[in-house]
Amino acid sequence: MTTDQSPVLEFPAWLHGTTAAILRKVRAEGHWWAREYLETGAFPQPRKMRQVLPGELLVVRSGGEFDLGRTRWWLHMFGEVFMGLNEGVPEEERQRMEAAFESFCLSTPWGALYRAVSPLPPHSAVHMANQLASVLRFWEVLQGPRYAFWPGSKYTLDELMEEIYGKTLEAWCPGGPAPVREHLALTVEHMARATREECMEAVLRVMPVVVERDADLKHREALRDPDFLRERLRALPPEDFEDVSSAYLYAVGGPLWAWHRELGRH
Repeated sequence: MTTDQSPVLEFPAWLHGTTAAILRKVRAEGHWWAREYLETGAFPQPRKMRQVLPGELLVVRSGGEFDLGRTRWWLHMFGEVFMGLNEGVPEEERQRMEAAFESFCLSTPWGALYRAVSPLPPHSAVHMANQLASVLRFWEVLQGPRYAFWPGSKYTLDELMEEIYGKTLEAWCPGGPAPVREHLALTVEHMARATREECMEAVLRVMPVVVERDADLKHREALRDPDFLRERLRALPPEDFEDVSSAYLYAVGGPLWAWHRELGRH
């Protein structure tokens, strides 16, 4: 169920403060959510929300801001909540709990944004399409803040999504529409209904980009060869192929490095 959208953007209040203060609060919030889930089978909205003012800076990535003692929004620290959740929920219930919590998060603007910046594996086309669709649902209200992804950066939402997903969007929809929102929407549509072969073509378009960016990858001629890459992708076990099938830039490096090490042994 999607939370009704408000013209005012609000995030969990415990994500605002210094990093030390947030660390003290976030695990406790996870424990509270765990208790609520075990009692009701659902996750309520955070007990205290705080308005995000237009132009306010949200740190969305570890290393996006180095002054850890500064009071601001540290969205990337939301991940610490999983420590409290896992401590509070029996192991046999965790898989079901994680699926329910993922659905709950994607129904909120703060959860949708967190998942877009820190997507969990598997990075499958269907899973990634669902995560990115949730950002599109909250696009207007998420336009207000500015986002720290790299040190000193103050990205708009469009710039942030272009920074993280630009190469993936181009892999799925080469020469797609210039507005990031439209390109993202078209990509989500393609991802959600893609066949394995269509996923493979998108992955083949993005892998050479990763090779060019990572100077530590040797055997560059082989790792840029479409025939070599296609053969290796076809040989991947289904679960390993699924984990890269979205052509997410930060996921396809895994198999590339595995092939790099294999080539080095010959």
